[in-house]
Amino acid sequence: MVLPEHLHCIIELPPDDADYATRWRLVKMEFSKALPRAERLSAVRIRRGERGIWQRRYWEHLIRDERDYLAHLDYVHINPVKHGLVECVADWPYSTFHHLVEKGIYPQNWAGGNEAEARCND
Repeated sequence: MVLPEHLHCIIELPPDDADYATRWRLVKMEFSKALPRAERLSAVRIRRGERGIWQRRYWEHLIRDERDYLAHLDYVHINPVKHGLVECVADWPYSTFHHLVEKGIYPQNWAGGNEAEARCND
């Protein structure tokens, strides 16, 4: 899920692999290649060859079970609504939500449990 100022994702690493740092470095590197170099860079970032679009840290959470996985999946998909970017989850184009609707995992009008209140019911 890509938002204007941050992103969320759920990734599954191969068995016996917990190298989150390398994965994030690769994700940031590939994502950055697609963006124009318009951000302001500090001397430290220039010296390290870093882009100014990323914070140096990240938050990781090991999914404990199916319930935890589903809760995080919901959190990721409700984020554009939570941040006031759209009124309906389905209106955010940069989300795996659309793919999961096609697979039947979410209904098109899903609104994080607030479907009755949401203006997303067709």
